Amino acid sequence: MTSSDVPENRWSDLERPPLNATALRRALVRPESLWTSLDVVATTGSTNSDLVGRAAGLDEGAVLVAEEQTAARGRLDRTWSAPARSGLFFSVLLRPAPRVPVERWGWLPLLTGVAVATGLSRAAGVDTALKWPNDLLVTVPENPKEPKEPKEPKEPKEPEDPKDSDGLRPGEAPSGAERKAGGILAERTADGAVVVGVGLNVSLRTEELPVPTAGSLALAGAVSTDRDPLLRAVLRSLEQWYGEWRAAEGDPAASRLQEAYAAGCSTLGRTVRAELPGGTSMTGEAVAVDSDGRLVLATEDGVQPVGAGDIVHLRPV
Repeated sequence: MTSSDVPENRWSDLERPPLNATALRRALVRPESLWTSLDVVATTGSTNSDLVGRAAGLDEGAVLVAEEQTAARGRLDRTWSAPARSGLFFSVLLRPAPRVPVERWGWLPLLTGVAVATGLSRAAGVDTALKWPNDLLVTVPENPKEPKEPKEPKEPKEPEDPKDSDGLRPGEAPSGAERKAGGILAERTADGAVVVGVGLNVSLRTEELPVPTAGSLALAGAVSTDRDPLLRAVLRSLEQWYGEWRAAEGDPAASRLQEAYAAGCSTLGRTVRAELPGGTSMTGEAVAVDSDGRLVLATEDGVQPVGAGDIVHLRPV
């Protein structure tokens, strides 16, 4: 892992400028904040792996951000990659114990999805949907406008309340295909903490997408792809949602997390196929997310909760 080398003129690469670590720390790492440290590195294998390895010596709220990951991991140890500075690739260290019982920690990836979607709605003007359990989806038009090299950017003003915006302009409705723009991975550490990692495609063009079903904020029509305000908005949103969930001792109903997740989950109401561990599968309508964070399917054999597995959307709502 190497430290990020920020050039004297941070806008020398106007298309994909580096993150401003100093400004991010000044905005986010405060005495009253959840975030206790924030490091930006130029490249690393996986921010999750790095933070899991260093967790024992860190306070809750450590944030590790990479401009590029060479061995990023998703669920089921799947790997992925993206061009340097083309997205947000970061991990955070959380210590929900002793206030939150361990049996409720399974909500952390879902909570992170709600927080990311809320932050992006505010800062990027993009409606981000949640695919159970850990995918972030955006709607990409059939013929998206490709990202252009920007002029020196100005930071957008962020609304005070991140929950007021639905991510759409007045009178505008989403159209096109849902594409995966990001994912979330949560891992337990040896000392009883949780590292939650987020990978999000921000400025990728069509020809840079790893698979045809992928997308990016730029292709979804984001009003801004400046990663500094995007990261600030996402981390502030995560701090808010995590604080409310922890104050409620992890109760997803009392913290409004269960309601918020259901409202933003594009899986609910669809016919899906759940590909389960062990090579089995089941098909049914996704009807709810229960109090344990499991996806509830109405199948021919009755109502079945799914706690782990890959979900395939078989038809649109």
